[in-house]
Amino acid sequence: MAEEVEKKEEQKGGSKKRLIFLLVPLTLAIIAGGGAYLWFSTYQKKEKSEQTLPNQVGVMFDLGSFVVNLADKNADVYAKVSITLELSDEKTRLEVEKRLPIIKDAVIDVLSSKTSTFVKSPEGRESLRLELIRRINTILVEGGVRNVYFTEFVVQGI
Repeated sequence: MAEEVEKKEEQKGGSKKRLIFLLVPLTLAIIAGGGAYLWFSTYQKKEKSEQTLPNQVGVMFDLGSFVVNLADKNADVYAKVSITLELSDEKTRLEVEKRLPIIKDAVIDVLSSKTSTFVKSPEGRESLRLELIRRINTILVEGGVRNVYFTEFVVQGI
């Protein structure tokens, strides 16, 4: 009789083990599926917000015109460049106004370090645009420059 009781307990324990072996993977699969759903839905929301952001025009700020000597060694070449900044918000515009002399100095430094061959090429101008954005953003504490627009770009040798 004692043997029968032990067998019944073993059978009950065996069925509990089977149940655990079924429930644990099922629970893990549900948790993993939920986590994947949350991750993908968050990723899609970020992607949508990034797609709508470029369509919104930021605050524009006209830096004015700059006439600088370029870094050509064999010729006297100058550039006249008018620049407009696209800023992230109105707060940034106030900061740009406050730091305007520093920003203009940085623009002159960057422009005068380039050669005429460099600034005449589309790749050179795009590189110049990105360098100006980085340089000005290092000056600003809050907000930032989204884009730089060249509203006038003339290169001439003397």
